[in-house]
Amino acid sequence: MLAPTQNDTLFRDLCARKPTLKHPGNPFGCDIYTMRTIATRFGLAATPENAMQAHELRHPHGTLSAEADLVSLRALAPTPFSVGIMCTEREADAVLETAALYRSWADAVIVLIDRAGETSEPRQEGDDGFVSVFSHPLNGHFANQRNALQALCRTSWMFQLDADEDISPKLGETLTRLATLADRQGAVSIGLPRQNLVNGRLSDLYPDVQYRLNRREVVYEGIVHERPVRIWQKSFIALSGAIQHHLTAEHVARRSKAYEGLKPGGGRLFEEQALQRAFSAE
Repeated sequence: MLAPTQNDTLFRDLCARKPTLKHPGNPFGCDIYTMRTIATRFGLAATPENAMQAHELRHPHGTLSAEADLVSLRALAPTPFSVGIMCTEREADAVLETAALYRSWADAVIVLIDRAGETSEPRQEGDDGFVSVFSHPLNGHFANQRNALQALCRTSWMFQLDADEDISPKLGETLTRLATLADRQGAVSIGLPRQNLVNGRLSDLYPDVQYRLNRREVVYEGIVHERPVRIWQKSFIALSGAIQHHLTAEHVARRSKAYEGLKPGGGRLFEEQALQRAFSAE
């Protein structure tokens, strides 16, 4: 396995259009679909250089080595999008305090509070022009709650977070450009690595990719460990940054068992061990 510094050197060569792919002795090559993801690692947008490359991007994985025009992601016009946050009643006050911090890069924030006994349709509780607050019962079905958030979105894209998740302002601003890139290339769903920080320590459940930036028409499926419904060819992973997921060891001990109770066999009980273990690159 290559050391991280070696990987970065190879990736930089790829993005600098150096002849990394030309030499038989090199450790790897990539197609245009993979190149798009690699480019995001360095703040770049990869655009197919010709019609054949464009076809390969729409129908991965092909046999052609990547040929792409590379520009800074910041050169792309930003696409407005909304942030959707699911939370419990107990978490609502803290979420509302944090939501205002997203004003520099988000067009709107929609908070959806899990309130038992509410009607089947989300009920609006507040709107200050930037943050809108609704309530809707989760009823033990996470995909349904995410879909309720998607339906409340008034922009073309929504980025969903849980109450115990956050991202940096720099990544938030980059997401506005990634949405533009996706629209140009026919993608509807973008995944990001998630850092699970258990008592502040990065756990071994990494990169734990979460597809949370989706066009508003995309819906989720799954009672627990929900995921967007789309063909994978219309999605890609961005390496521009990571979602930070803040957990306590006590919560981890309860989490998988609670999910298993909601969907027997689908709780991913094996994840508890990975979450309790410190991250190792080996």
